[in-house]
Amino acid sequence: MPKISPPSADTPPAFASSLLASTPALIVLAIIAAGLLWWGCQIALMPAASPAVQASGRPALPVSSARQQPTSSTNPESGFLPTNPASSPPPRPAPEGMVWVPGGEFSIGCSDPRGIPHGGTNPMADARPIHRVTVKSFWMDATEVTNRQFEAFVTATHYVTVAEIPPRPEDFPGAPAENLVAGSIVFTPPDRPVGLGDHLQWWRYVPGANWRHPFGPASSIQGHEDEPVVHIAFPDAQAYADWAGKRLPTEAEWEFAARGGQAGLVYPWGNQFRPEGRWMANTWQGRFPSENTAADGFTGIAPVRQFPPNDYGLYDMSGNVWEWCADWYRPDTYQRQQLGELPTENPTGPDTSFDPQEPGIPKRVQRGGSFLCTDQYCSRYIVGTRGKGDVTSGCNHIGFRCVQDVH
Repeated sequence: MPKISPPSADTPPAFASSLLASTPALIVLAIIAAGLLWWGCQIALMPAASPAVQASGRPALPVSSARQQPTSSTNPESGFLPTNPASSPPPRPAPEGMVWVPGGEFSIGCSDPRGIPHGGTNPMADARPIHRVTVKSFWMDATEVTNRQFEAFVTATHYVTVAEIPPRPEDFPGAPAENLVAGSIVFTPPDRPVGLGDHLQWWRYVPGANWRHPFGPASSIQGHEDEPVVHIAFPDAQAYADWAGKRLPTEAEWEFAARGGQAGLVYPWGNQFRPEGRWMANTWQGRFPSENTAADGFTGIAPVRQFPPNDYGLYDMSGNVWEWCADWYRPDTYQRQQLGELPTENPTGPDTSFDPQEPGIPKRVQRGGSFLCTDQYCSRYIVGTRGKGDVTSGCNHIGFRCVQDVH
């Protein structure tokens, strides 16, 4: 979800200027873009009802007691065939905080989830056709990048994130100076049940909201250092990855890693949303967007490592915060790969972005869903589903993790 971002090459400056001509319009501009991310279940991540994130002291669940034994769904009629992981062992001990992902061939994509429990009402058409893709081996961060890690990067480099930079007057000629303020979009639940047809009822543009101040100037990350960093635009994630000697994962790498060597599972842990009644990811419980019962232990974002990892040792590959991928977003990417127009061996996605809902806004792929995903409005906690985001925008539900090539 964006802060106010400069117009893209396809956005007429006069249109952008007119939108910025008044404070209400400024807010609407930001929230409209937020809603497009929400369409992909891009939702916020920190506690919904308080300006301070309520961290849980609950220990992480042991893998043996919390994870469902996965059962692959490898019915050729569904499009899923067995995953063939590479047999080569890791060439060296894992870099700190990273795990080995062996690479291999697998079926990428998602079956239409409508009709299955917790599947929601979206057909996820941009995640089909299910087809075969091959990725090379790599290291991947076991968790999302945390506030602690991002703060170390900023301390070392003095980097300033997109959400901390006011829009430039030359990009919005005629806009009042008081409207050109740095900030970001924050999920703000209504105090009563509302219909789900108007996302303006639960998104708010907050001047001064950024990674240090997730809810605005009065909030802080102090005491929440082990939670995922948020309000991160794509260039921010890239800058951190470059500094750390890493990179952002491709969409194919991200999904291969999330599947943990299994094929066709609905979730990273198996085919049941709550195996044996256990919560496996940080998602929304209760009536969206006004009531979060926090049945999974969290009213908002969770610190990393609070839910069981998948078979590769990766945490939060479903829920908690959305994660940036390197690929440009297009709804027809998978069709083009199946037709041979785009590579299926170590694919890096299309050369350009196109979103029919916002044709002039360059977008990158986002994966994994957030703590606000729910089958009432969004079910992109399902592995294989795809999200998207304006590259110049962040929100208090968008983070990232990195990968590192084998050298």
